[in-house]
Amino acid sequence: MKDFITFNGGTLTIGNLILNVSVSGVIEMIIFAIAAYYLIVWIKRTKAWTLLKGAAVLLAAYAIAKLTHLDNIVFVFERMAPSILLAAIIVLQPELRKALEQLGNRNLVSGIISASTEPKTGLTAESIDALVRAAEVLSSNKTGALIVVERTITLTEYIETGIRTDAVISSSMLEQIFEKNTPLHDGAVIIRNNRITAATCYLPLSQNMEISKELGTRHRAGLGISEVSDAITIIVSEETGAISLALDGALTRNIRQDRLRDALFDIRTVSKPQNTIGAKIKRWTWRRKNEKQD
Repeated sequence: MKDFITFNGGTLTIGNLILNVSVSGVIEMIIFAIAAYYLIVWIKRTKAWTLLKGAAVLLAAYAIAKLTHLDNIVFVFERMAPSILLAAIIVLQPELRKALEQLGNRNLVSGIISASTEPKTGLTAESIDALVRAAEVLSSNKTGALIVVERTITLTEYIETGIRTDAVISSSMLEQIFEKNTPLHDGAVIIRNNRITAATCYLPLSQNMEISKELGTRHRAGLGISEVSDAITIIVSEETGAISLALDGALTRNIRQDRLRDALFDIRTVSKPQNTIGAKIKRWTWRRKNEKQD
C-alpha cells in the first residue's frame, strides 16, 4: 500500500510532506513538545490533576447532552462555562503563582542546553563530609534537623526569616544548632556558598496530599522548599531518627549514609543549570535506584 494523503483533488506523498517541512516548523514542534511535557508534569504535581479529571467528566456530560439534543442542559453548560473557567483559575492561583515564580528563576535557553561545568552548590568535599557526619550523629541521637542547600534558585526570602550565622560548615556546629532546647534548634538551616548562612528559617509547607500521614511538619517543610526551588534538603526525623532527602518535589526516605554522600557529590558536580532534560533523566534514574534499594 502506498503512503499518501489526498486533499483538494490532489495527492501528497508522506515523503514529499516531510521534505516540505521547514526548519521553523521543526523548531515549533520541538517547542510545543517541550511545553506540553512541562505542562503535563506541572498538572501531575498539583491539584490541577484532580480538577482536570473533573473537567473531563463535565466535558463528557456536555458531549452526551449535545449528541442527544438535550438543548436545555447544553444551554446551561454553555452559560456556565465562563464562570467555571474563572473558578478554576481562582482555585489554581497558588499553583499558577508558584509556576510563574519558577519560570522567572530559570534561564530558558540554558535550561535546555547547558555548556557550563561550574558546580551548583559550592560545597567542598570537606563540607559534604561534615553534612553526612552531622546527619549520622543527629540521626543516632534522634535529634530533628532540617538542612537546606541552596543551588541555582536563590533562597533570600527564606534566609531573611531566620537568624544570620555565616559560619563554616562543620558537624559540631550543626549538632549544636539543632540541639534540643537551644535558641536555634527550631526551623531550618540554609547553606549558601559553602557557608551556614542562616538558622531558624521558616520554609513553605508542601500542599501535596499524597504525603504519608506519618510525616510531620519538618518533612512537609523540606518537601515544600524543594517544590518551589531546586534546593536539596536533608531531613532528620525526631521520632525515628530516619534521614530523608528532598529534591525537585520528591522525597526519598530512610536514606543511608553512603547514598546521602553520593547524592550531595552528584548535585555538586552536575553541569549548570540543573534543570536540563538530561539532568532530569539522571535524577529520575537515581530516584528509581533508591526505590529499588529500599
